[in-house]
Amino acid sequence: MPTAKATAVYLRVSSKKQDTASQEPDLKRWLAAHDVEPKWFKDTFTGKSMNRPGFNKLMAEVNAGKINQIVIWRIDRLGRTAAGLTQLFEELRAKKVNLVSLKDGLDLETPAGRLMANVLASVASFETEVRAERVLAGLEVAKAKGIRLGRAPGIHTRIKVTDEQIAQVPRLKAAGEGVTAIARATGLSRQTVYSLLKEANG
Repeated sequence: MPTAKATAVYLRVSSKKQDTASQEPDLKRWLAAHDVEPKWFKDTFTGKSMNRPGFNKLMAEVNAGKINQIVIWRIDRLGRTAAGLTQLFEELRAKKVNLVSLKDGLDLETPAGRLMANVLASVASFETEVRAERVLAGLEVAKAKGIRLGRAPGIHTRIKVTDEQIAQVPRLKAAGEGVTAIARATGLSRQTVYSLLKEANG
């Protein structure tokens, strides 16, 4: 008899200071409602690359014919490049593997779902690029005005801010989160959050 195929759940955050706690409740409710015992795959990795340890393990099982559907919290958990996501959608369709995105209300088995998937892939990529450009432009303006951002003189450790964090800060603020909550969720300092919000607002 052929081996029964499984449902895979994929979660991703960008840094070790973040966790998947915000994604898990919705996913567990969906699994319970559908009476599914899933295989879990997780990554702590930037969404700008499709080459991630957990994602690679997931795709190895997809290619081996062991997975019949993938469930995610939101489409940008899979990745943040339109090219990478579009290629993935084609691969999943070729393998007859469905994709369900809870927050986006997406189901890859339907024509409308496939159209929506490609639109969301472009939006995820666009948001990342625009927000990164906005912050960089703001930093240039601040620099021209003589405003110093970052650590005080004499402290040489650089603060690394990822594109994912840059995108998350204004999104969380728009959702009504305070600076302390945003700092906790993104793994950034409050000062860095304030700086990014200031630059994002022009």
